[in-house]
Amino acid sequence: MAVLHPRRVAWEGARVFVFAANTDAYWWLSDTLGHHLGILYQSRLRDTRLRLQAAQESEALYAETGAWRARLDDLLDDHPATASVLTRLITETSARLP
Repeated sequence: MAVLHPRRVAWEGARVFVFAANTDAYWWLSDTLGHHLGILYQSRLRDTRLRLQAAQESEALYAETGAWRARLDDLLDDHPATASVLTRLITETSARLP
């Protein structure tokens, strides 16, 4: 069994989820986050998508990635068992990216 480093999982998740928020993979990821992590995470992904579309700047991309990293860090601190779910979501989302 592989060792999952929570900070690495949070960083990779943030990077992939924010990138996916502005692609066709968003729809799948939104439904999947809602199913596995709850409506709060689904709603936050929607907010990320809206901010990215409104800003159209790389600064928004960095800000959103930082916010998601912190959000996922907190999730992993409070619920360490979600690391395996997040890792699977990251892998599946990455495969759906252009």
